[in-house]
Amino acid sequence: MTSSSALAPVPNLIGGEWLTSSATQNIPVFNPSRGEIIAQTPLCDAATVNDAVSAAHAAFPAWADTPPTERARVFFRFKMLLEDHFEELAQSVTREHGKTVSEARGDVRRGIEMVEFACGIPSLLMGEILPNVARGIDCDAVRQPLGVCAGITPFNFPAMVPLWMYPVALVCGNTFVLKPSEKVPLTAIRIAELLLQAGLPPGVFNLVHGGREAVDALLIHPKVRAVSFVGSTLIARYIYETGTKNGKRVQSNGGAKNYVVVMPDADIDHTVRGVVEAAFGCAGERCMAGSTAVVVGDASKRFLPSLIDAARAIRVGPTDTADQPGMGPVITRQHADRIGELIEHGTREGATVAADGRGVKIAGAPHGFFVGATILDHVQSGTMVHHEEIFGPVLNVMRFGDLDAAIDLANASAYGNGASIFTRSGKAAREFKHRVKAGMVGINIGVPASMAWFPFNGWDDSFFGDLHMQGREGVQFFTQLKVTTTRWFNDNEGTIWADR
Repeated sequence: MTSSSALAPVPNLIGGEWLTSSATQNIPVFNPSRGEIIAQTPLCDAATVNDAVSAAHAAFPAWADTPPTERARVFFRFKMLLEDHFEELAQSVTREHGKTVSEARGDVRRGIEMVEFACGIPSLLMGEILPNVARGIDCDAVRQPLGVCAGITPFNFPAMVPLWMYPVALVCGNTFVLKPSEKVPLTAIRIAELLLQAGLPPGVFNLVHGGREAVDALLIHPKVRAVSFVGSTLIARYIYETGTKNGKRVQSNGGAKNYVVVMPDADIDHTVRGVVEAAFGCAGERCMAGSTAVVVGDASKRFLPSLIDAARAIRVGPTDTADQPGMGPVITRQHADRIGELIEHGTREGATVAADGRGVKIAGAPHGFFVGATILDHVQSGTMVHHEEIFGPVLNVMRFGDLDAAIDLANASAYGNGASIFTRSGKAAREFKHRVKAGMVGINIGVPASMAWFPFNGWDDSFFGDLHMQGREGVQFFTQLKVTTTRWFNDNEGTIWADR
């Protein structure tokens, strides 16, 4: 493990000022392609979190009173700045996370799409009115902001996931405190700089770094009204239970084990490309990864040989070079080791390693955190690799005789993020769509992640809460309804004393 000669600064943003943390403990930030330390993230304490929340609370009244169109104009400017710095941001994602440049561009692009959605939020803040709901009485309902909101984000999408949260919250009139993953703080800092450059008033958006103490401080702080989270199911459940116990709204996205059903009539070339992207894109480090291919009937004879060849052909390597590989590293050495241990466990449970990504060595990057594309065939129900979220470039293959059995397998999962089917049959696709228990369904699409205008719609152990991120549900989460019933009297109408 080595360090770059000059470590990138990791300051907090509180009340419009960039402040160097006085924290005594830090977490190293790696360039995963090289295994080099490029920054140190401070593990800030509850007092620092309180400073950020206090700044957001002080800024809230003026920001909430700012007309929604003016709030949206800040984000029009912000969107243009993100476009102007698009490649810089993609390179930042690649450096601190390890995504290929094309994947990093996708990360930034999907974040920008959320900003574009936020620019149109004033139309979604419009209220409702029913005049003369009773004789002489009118009733209207309007949406108002909550107050201080907080976001706690994971390492796997340094640009996109934070941008799922605060653009919607801020255009709705709230103020915000972001705690990005301690593993990838640098992209979040750079985007925050652009947000201030767009003209956001001081204190409206704040950024603090840290670990468990910072998270808990946000979850129990009396001035935080709502919390958004993306991460593992274990932590998502903790975030939801702790936040709601302390009187907060919570939307908490957890992990997944997503199934991709391959029917015998599927177009092989398109299906192989779709499954390879779903399983190995972003090195498998995403909650929408297609981590299990459910091969139905004779599809195994036509599909699996091509799939195995495609997986073995994926070139793994450092992503911080002009010569881009097909897949980059995973986030840390510890995570790479864990993936290897789970692969080994799968073999002990009877799975066959059809493509083996263990032991990858890159001559020009000997310290990188690399795991190659791996396929475990003949995975059986109930085994660890069947139900455990590996969160790496490992695809399980399970074989079933018919669509009913494939759907039953998917529906038995505790998770409910995504499920996909590859088929030419409209009947099979329709049956799958209606019967499968998942919040996001793909038909001939390997990663059915919803776009910004629709909710990111996990079910069951993949989501804890009532209102999802993105789309109209995101606006509803970050606002509260106020209903006013109005009656105006004519002269002398309704007076108590008849002689007055």
